[in-house]
Amino acid sequence: MLLILLCIFIAVVVIQFLYYVVFFGKFSFAKPQTSTPKRVPISVIVCAKNEEENVKNFVPLLAEQNYPDFEIVLIDDASSDETLEVFEAFEKQYSNIKLVKVENNEAFWGNKKFALTLGIKAAKNEYLLFTDADCYPKSNDWIKEMSAHFTMKKTIVLGYGAYEKISNSFLNKIIRFETLLTATQYFSWAKLGKPYMGVGRNMAYKREEFFKTNGFIEHMKIRSGDDDLFINQAANSQNTTVCYTPESFTYSKPKTSFKDWFTQKRRHVATAKHYKASDRAQLAIFYITQLMFLTLPIILLAFQFQWIIVLSLIGFRYLFAWLSLGFAAGKLKEKDVMYWFPIIEIILIFTQLNVFITNTFSKPVQWK
Repeated sequence: MLLILLCIFIAVVVIQFLYYVVFFGKFSFAKPQTSTPKRVPISVIVCAKNEEENVKNFVPLLAEQNYPDFEIVLIDDASSDETLEVFEAFEKQYSNIKLVKVENNEAFWGNKKFALTLGIKAAKNEYLLFTDADCYPKSNDWIKEMSAHFTMKKTIVLGYGAYEKISNSFLNKIIRFETLLTATQYFSWAKLGKPYMGVGRNMAYKREEFFKTNGFIEHMKIRSGDDDLFINQAANSQNTTVCYTPESFTYSKPKTSFKDWFTQKRRHVATAKHYKASDRAQLAIFYITQLMFLTLPIILLAFQFQWIIVLSLIGFRYLFAWLSLGFAAGKLKEKDVMYWFPIIEIILIFTQLNVFITNTFSKPVQWK
């Protein structure tokens, strides 16, 4: 029995090697990215619901972008605070801002996808760049960097949506490590020709891609997933590319309590179950082998069975995983989280298991 477990453990390490080195290496070990600026007209889409403080601070950063031809489409999704009033003031202040007011609709109540659809239809430009109301671009060249990756064939651009660093917060390191790992995965699979998700904090696509898939209609009843479910449906090897130049990053304020972060993770995991079967399979294999990598050695070492081989495999796996994610962290400016890699990984694996069990028995809360 122990010999069988050892063979399974060896297989787990081999599979992890394929993920971290062969698959993720497509992004991790890629050369630094360069871009050639383009001048395609861009519509920046921002959907907000009860975000008055964030939009006060962040909309001016969007309006001051260094780009020759862009508009900002601000969508107020039936906010109950002063978001609409703030948007109206910005509309008067900036000539390139267009305001879309969304009233509560009984059929689509509380559905961000309905609000986004109205904003996309109101946009005057064919090329659309999306971010969230609680996000801001790292630089004034955000639009320039993201739009530079559009070509005649590449009509979907996946960007990096980072989280701010908070000093002396271990939760913040966990959140940023998970964001790093997620980005490494979706960048890598996109570069391999199998894009499966993107984040609404930073992504762009040509409007024709939206209408090709009939917008969000196939998953309109699922309140989350305006970003990843859309990409899962619309993206392919021919039309999708990635942008990870530092000037293209956006930043958001991370959760500051474990409870809030756990609730956010529940929404993300609940959405992932609607991915294509092949994408669910590759994500499941990665997670299951992570979990088995933690549990199988405990059994083998408890019986001191081939402990030299077991410890060697553990060391080998941590070496290649650390190297792969370390190079990715360098590209995404998240190097500091890698010092805590083994500990954070263990926490994330068991948090993911907790999320799966919790979601099995209750539905997560969706759009505000």
